[in-house]
Amino acid sequence: QVQLVESGGGLAQLGGSLRLSCTYSGFSSDDVAVGWLRKAPGKEREAVACIGTRDGIPYYAGSVEGRFTVSRDRVKKTVYLQMDSLIADDTGVYYCIGDRLREACGNVPTSAPYSWDYWGQGTQVTVSS
Repeated sequence: QVQLVESGGGLAQLGGSLRLSCTYSGFSSDDVAVGWLRKAPGKEREAVACIGTRDGIPYYAGSVEGRFTVSRDRVKKTVYLQMDSLIADDTGVYYCIGDRLREACGNVPTSAPYSWDYWGQGTQVTVSS
């Protein structure tokens, strides 16, 4: 049974930083996709970052490129999302997402609609001025 457990999030100042963590378990392969998707009121959901758990290649949505960094620790089976230079539009609920296909990460830069296999419970990120 696959589980994705998020931690981190909370309140940050405009221009500030936050880090999210997602610990994953239960995948039958070590070569899968794990990433982050956010939902904000009145906005379309958006997958913002993804990484292959084996090759460590990151993928980003254009809206966060250069400000967010996704990384992974294979031993701890944890994926991190370092969010810097936060803006008001970054406010939302952030979900850790996972997929049995590493190639699913390729949908993130193109904003292609995709049905991710697994979701975490979500964590709130609020950016205030």
